[in-house]
Amino acid sequence: MSADGWSVRLLVRDPRHPAVRDLVARGAEPVIGDLDRPDTLEAALAGAYGVFLIPPVVYRSLGTDVEQEYRRGHDVIEAAERAGVEHVVFSGLATAPPPGLPQSDGKHRIEQRLRTGAMTYTILRPVRFMENYLFDNAPMDGILNGVHRHLFLADKPMQIIAVDDIGRFTALAFADPAEYGGRILELAGDDPTPDQAAALIAAAVDMPVRYERISHDQAEALGPEIAATWRLITDNGDNGWRADPDELRTRLPGMLRLTDWLAGSGAQRIRDMIDHRPE
Repeated sequence: MSADGWSVRLLVRDPRHPAVRDLVARGAEPVIGDLDRPDTLEAALAGAYGVFLIPPVVYRSLGTDVEQEYRRGHDVIEAAERAGVEHVVFSGLATAPPPGLPQSDGKHRIEQRLRTGAMTYTILRPVRFMENYLFDNAPMDGILNGVHRHLFLADKPMQIIAVDDIGRFTALAFADPAEYGGRILELAGDDPTPDQAAALIAAAVDMPVRYERISHDQAEALGPEIAATWRLITDNGDNGWRADPDELRTRLPGMLRLTDWLAGSGAQRIRDMIDHRPE
C-alpha cells in the first residue's frame, strides 16, 4: 500500500530477490512476469488501474539495444490494453538538443506507441539522476579518488533530479488524470554546473571532490554513443536539456535540490560508497 492509498503491485521474475522482499515488507504485492515473455504480462496486469512503465535499458558492446528496449515497452502497452488498464505513466529520457541522442530512439518509439493507443498516458522525461553520483567503479560518473568524471562542460548548468521526485510526479499523474493525462513533462529539480555540484558534494561529505570532463579520446574509447553525446555537448556549447525546475515546483513544491538530496541520504550514501570501495 502506498502513502497515497494505492495498492501497489511489483512485476518480478524472482519474488525471493532481496529487493523484492524489502518492498513486500513495505506493503507491495509481487506478481510474476517477465518483460521478455509477453505471454506472462496480461495476467500480471489484470485488474490494475495504472502502470508505471520504465523498461530496463539493455547495453551491448556497440551501445544500447534500442530494439529490445522498445519491444519490452511495446509488449507491456499491448498487455495493458488487453487487461483494461486505464492509465500508463512512462518514464523516458529528457529531450536533448538536435540532432538528439541515438540511445533515446527506443524511448521515443515507446512514446509514439502510447500516443496511438486508447489508454490515458503521461510521459515523464527526467534528466540525469542525482543518484548517479553513487555509481561505483565506473569509467564515468560516480566519484573515484575524489574526482567526478563526466561528459558535461564544467562551467555550464547541468540539470539533475532525485529519483524520488520521479516517483512523486508519477503519483501526481495517477491521482489527477484530468490534469496530467496526455501531458509530457521534462523533469529536473536543480541545475548546478558540474564544478558547483562537486563543491557542494565536497562540503557535504567533508572531503575533497572536483569535477573533470573526459577527453574526446576517452569518450571514443567508451563507445560510439558516449562519443556522440560528447560531440553534441561540445557542438552546442552547453549541457543540454530544457526542463524548467521553477515551473515544476509549482506542481511539486518539495522537489529536491542537490543540497536537499545531500542533506537527506545522499551525502551519507556517497561516504559509504567511498569508505567501502576496495583499495
